[in-house]
Amino acid sequence: MDFLTILKAIILGIVEGLTEFAPVSSTGHMVIVDDMWLQSEQFLTKYVANTFKIVIQLGSILAVLIIFRNRFIDLLGLNRFMKKKGQVTAVPQKRLKLTHVIVGLIPAAVIGLLFDDYIDEYLFSTRTVLLGLVIGALLMIAADKFRPAVPKVETVDQITYKQALSVGLIQCLSLWPGFSRSGSTISGGVLLGMSHRAAADFTFIMAVPIMAGASLLTLMKNWQYFTLDSLPFFIAGFISAFVFALISIRFFLKLINKIKLVPFAVYRIVLAVVVYIVYF
Repeated sequence: MDFLTILKAIILGIVEGLTEFAPVSSTGHMVIVDDMWLQSEQFLTKYVANTFKIVIQLGSILAVLIIFRNRFIDLLGLNRFMKKKGQVTAVPQKRLKLTHVIVGLIPAAVIGLLFDDYIDEYLFSTRTVLLGLVIGALLMIAADKFRPAVPKVETVDQITYKQALSVGLIQCLSLWPGFSRSGSTISGGVLLGMSHRAAADFTFIMAVPIMAGASLLTLMKNWQYFTLDSLPFFIAGFISAFVFALISIRFFLKLINKIKLVPFAVYRIVLAVVVYIVYF
């Protein structure tokens, strides 16, 4: 495998890492890149290319697990096993529970299972992605315009089960490639009275189990594509996605309460227009 192919893997990993958890649609970016670039690699069959996308997505998931490690330890109840003998840890009376996350995941999981074949067949194209980018951007602009003046929920620990379910229902929009999981759920959370940071935290936490489950299932089905020829390509993309996801998530979480969603919405619309002009 030549250097240029490895370089492509690294660049694709960068695209995944920078966009997976920003409200700009990583799937949309990957579909556009796939149509314009990835398919030019002769050794990448459709199945190897799809497996590669899952591998680099796992790199992004690992970054979230590291950043939110204490939160996941608490959600899974593992903190009691990690306390030193005699150590007393103050636990807030109200905090996010694993059941909140499960409630938020149910709607998209059900809809996704019911319409998985339809989505794969009809919605994964550059045209449909561009449409998702624009409509999702309009939702984000609406969220910033019509959000409550003072958030009712400042931190993720204040989220109710009703809000978790409502965000989960809005997350179903992200099944349309280009809409963006984080774009739809953060917008929904903000409209429901959450601060941008609380909505972002809940979005990232919800993303891990559903993305990890879907990714691992796909990898199990496509294990035969991990060959000596393709392994350097997969490893380079995974490491690249992990490193840049780690950087982008930390940067995003520091800025989201300050810059809100409109700048990301503008970027999405500009991207859609530019790609439409160039591609079509």
